[in-house]
Amino acid sequence: MALWKENPTPAAAGPVAAPASPQPERAPERSEPRSANDPALSAAPRRPAPVPREVGESVIAANLSIEGKIEGTGNVRIAGRFKGDVRIDGNFNIEPGAQLVGQVAAGIVIVGGELQGNIESAKRVDVLEGGVIVGDVKAGSITVAAGSRMRGHVEFGWDEDKALKVAATSGMAVKS
Repeated sequence: MALWKENPTPAAAGPVAAPASPQPERAPERSEPRSANDPALSAAPRRPAPVPREVGESVIAANLSIEGKIEGTGNVRIAGRFKGDVRIDGNFNIEPGAQLVGQVAAGIVIVGGELQGNIESAKRVDVLEGGVIVGDVKAGSITVAAGSRMRGHVEFGWDEDKALKVAATSGMAVKS
């Protein structure tokens, strides 16, 4: 099947000349530079300004095992296995059945699978039912569901300035 319209022509008795292909004539090239007031330049279509892309989500699928490091902006969801550190300006989700061995620094961390490592400076950590954390957690807030497990040290509700003020007023020694 042709994608163009064909006009059948009756067979001619003599030699057939190839039809001339319609090609637009090219304007002669100009050798002098164009000025900013040239009407040909002002009539040219302008390219639209680039639209900022939304922050996407990267996924490590359930049947993948990856070793390395994740850094950058955006959201990350792990459904498989990952060994390495994660540092993102976004949300991080460990799905039920997934496993991560490494340190995590992200805005919001949701643990439905297993994390063997520390969570540093998260705004919020949610440990879902069946979620396991073996490591320390330092977050603005933490939510722990029934049926989850954790082994490690937890600090939440503190920012660095408040922690230093409380330690100074209570006479505690502060490590740097």
